Amino acid sequence: MQKIKVAIAGGTGYTAGELLRILINHPNVEIISVLSTTSVGESISSVHRDLFGDTDLKFTDQIGDPDVVFLCLGHGLSKEFIDNTPLKESCKIIDLGNDFRLDPCYKGREFIYGLTDTFKEEILKANNIANPGCFATAIQTAITPLAKAGLLNNEVHVTAITGSTGAGKKPTDTTHFSYRDNNISIYKLFTHQHLGEIARTISTLTGKESPAINFVPMRGDFPRGIFASVYTKWEGGSADDAVNIYKEYYKESPFVHVSEKGISVKEVVNTNKILLHIELHNGYIHIASIIDNLVKGASGQAVENMNMIFGLDQNTGLKFKSSAF
Repeated sequence: MQKIKVAIAGGTGYTAGELLRILINHPNVEIISVLSTTSVGESISSVHRDLFGDTDLKFTDQIGDPDVVFLCLGHGLSKEFIDNTPLKESCKIIDLGNDFRLDPCYKGREFIYGLTDTFKEEILKANNIANPGCFATAIQTAITPLAKAGLLNNEVHVTAITGSTGAGKKPTDTTHFSYRDNNISIYKLFTHQHLGEIARTISTLTGKESPAINFVPMRGDFPRGIFASVYTKWEGGSADDAVNIYKEYYKESPFVHVSEKGISVKEVVNTNKILLHIELHNGYIHIASIIDNLVKGASGQAVENMNMIFGLDQNTGLKFKSSAF
C-alpha cells in the first residue's frame, strides 16, 4: 500500500506532539509537513524534546499536497484554517478541536463524529472527522452501552479528574507548577463544553433527548490521564448482566476493555486503551472509565479515525504499553 501523506496544522502543542510520536512510527504514514506560525524552520525535536533522535523534520508554513490533514489548532481556529488554506477536494480533514462536533457541515464538507467504538460504520465511509473531546470520550464510553440498551433513562452523575496537559501548553494561573502541585480544584462546574457532544451522541443512539448529565470536572496534580467516576440509576438485572452489556457492546473494540478488578490511571497512560470497571450498589450502576487524555482522548483516537478512513486495521500504529508498574 502506498503511504498516506500526512500534514499536521498547529504543530507545537501537546496534542500535535503526541500525534507526531504516533505517526513517526506508523508503518503506513509519511509526514510531509508540520505547520507552525511561530517556529518555521526550527527542528521538530527542538520543541518536542521527546522526539530528539527520532526525526529530522522541521516546522514549515507550506502544507504541500497531503492525503489527510490533522488540525491541532485552538478551538475556533479550524474554520479559519479551512477558509485560508487551499486543499484538494479529496484531502481528508481530521479536526481535533471542537469546531465541527456540534456543527458538522462547513464549506461543502460534512464532519462525522469520530467516536470510534460507537460510530464505526459512519467513520468507515467518512471523508472528514470531528474528533471527540477527551472528557467526552471517557464519559461516552461509560454510558453509550446503557443508552443503546435502553437503560439510560435517569440523570447521570459524573466526577472526572484530568491531568494538566488537558489545559494545553500555554501556562496559565491554574496550570503552572506552583498551583497544580499537590492541589485539586473544580472548574466549569456543570457547564463544560464537552457536555453538548455527549448529549448529541446519546440523542442519536436513543432517538430522544438525553437525560441530564451533572458533570463535575476537576484539575489533577499529574500531567496526563483522566479518571471518570460515572453513576446513574440501574434498571437492569444482576451485576453479571450489567457487565455483559458492556462486554457485548465492546466485543469488537481493540482498545476498550472491561476489568473485573478496580482500575487506576497509570494502567492507560501512554496507551490508546480505555479501561472500564462496573459495579452495582443500592439501585445504582457505577462505571469507572480511564483514558490517557492525549492519546485515546485526542491524538490516538484521531489516528484510529485515519486508519479506518483509509481501510487499515483500527489499531495500526497504536499498540503501546502503559507506564504502570
